Amino acid sequence: MPTPSPARLTPTRRLLGRLLPAICLVSGLTIAGGCLANSAAEVPAEAATASGAALPQEAELRAALARYRELAGHPAWQAELPPLPRPEGKLTPGQAYAGLRLLNERLTVLDDLPAGSVPPARYEGALVDGIKSFQARHGLTPDGVIGKGTFEQLSVAPEARARQLELALERLRSAPPVQAPRTIVVNVPEFRLRAYEVRDGRVELAAAMNVIVGNARKTRTPLFEAEMQYVEFSPYWNVPPSIARGETLPRLRREPGYFDQQGFEFVGSDGRVVGGFSEAHLDAVQRGQMRIRQRPSARNALGDIKFVFPNPDNIYLHHTPTPQLFKKDRRDFSHGCIRVEDPLVLAKFVLADEPEWTEERIVQAMTRGRSATLRLREPFPVVIAYVTAAVIDRRVHFFPDLYGYDKELDAALRQKTLAIQTSHREKLGAESNN
Repeated sequence: MPTPSPARLTPTRRLLGRLLPAICLVSGLTIAGGCLANSAAEVPAEAATASGAALPQEAELRAALARYRELAGHPAWQAELPPLPRPEGKLTPGQAYAGLRLLNERLTVLDDLPAGSVPPARYEGALVDGIKSFQARHGLTPDGVIGKGTFEQLSVAPEARARQLELALERLRSAPPVQAPRTIVVNVPEFRLRAYEVRDGRVELAAAMNVIVGNARKTRTPLFEAEMQYVEFSPYWNVPPSIARGETLPRLRREPGYFDQQGFEFVGSDGRVVGGFSEAHLDAVQRGQMRIRQRPSARNALGDIKFVFPNPDNIYLHHTPTPQLFKKDRRDFSHGCIRVEDPLVLAKFVLADEPEWTEERIVQAMTRGRSATLRLREPFPVVIAYVTAAVIDRRVHFFPDLYGYDKELDAALRQKTLAIQTSHREKLGAESNN
């Protein structure tokens, strides 16, 4: 899977239709000449413009940035939090902990606890609620348990958060508008999908759900815009050659029974389904003369529905037979495609302009076990984007730099600044010699 360069860290292709700034939609916000502060707000459609005026989301990010800059060097971060209790390596409600005072101070400074909060004798009460608030703002399960992930986020200094906000502002400034009456936006580091539409002249958040994205080390989900064009019910899964050679073939050679267990079949170069399992067929797949595909079933890797927006990387949205993975905080488990937590809700949104496709009919098509493709009457854009800081419902949220793109953008911006400073000094030196 190709890795985008820093210049491609925000989507760049413009689509025809209504203006919806993708960077705003990524953060769960609707628009009125830009982004609004509240994702539940409604805005007259005619109010949307492509003006260069400062956006409300930009103003909120700048306010958050100013606040985190003020916290640079704050005493609450001068000392490290004590290690978590052993042997569990986590802090649960009711336990004693040497860092309660420092923990209380950090949460109060970050507004996850009310001003004047007093640290308890044990980890309990309001302090647990403060941790849940902190977890919700940092892409973590708000269970009040301080494990490794929460501990790491609590240890991030305000200066680092300020830089995250600066990078989010940079993306906001460079993001072009997406133009469409409906839009789906996936924010990769947030592991979150949001769907927007215009109803009665107002832009509304129609659906939101968790997603699973490409593995950060091996198969990153690329960032781009494309048009949703059709839906496949009870889809076949054509095992990509790279997965077949790297994973499927080795396992089938070890466990031939896996072939029937998974509902696989061989397909010849002419498209015909070829016989049953054999080593000769495996060799043909290895040579690229045949391929393996998985029949529609409860075990199918795509689940019971696939949402297709044609693109060079062959990325699509789909269901999954392993929904338990959505319970994880970090969800980069796929080979690049995006798995959705609630496929029925997404299908109802995608087919909203197809009135004959009722919920009952959609469910029947998803569970029939016979593959069928439906082309949309009105394609609309899907945006795969990358933002690690946003103001949502007037609270600043941070997400992990999953693919290291913040790090790349930061380095590119610093290099650009250095080049400008060097050029300026050279210019001043030349002028002083004249």
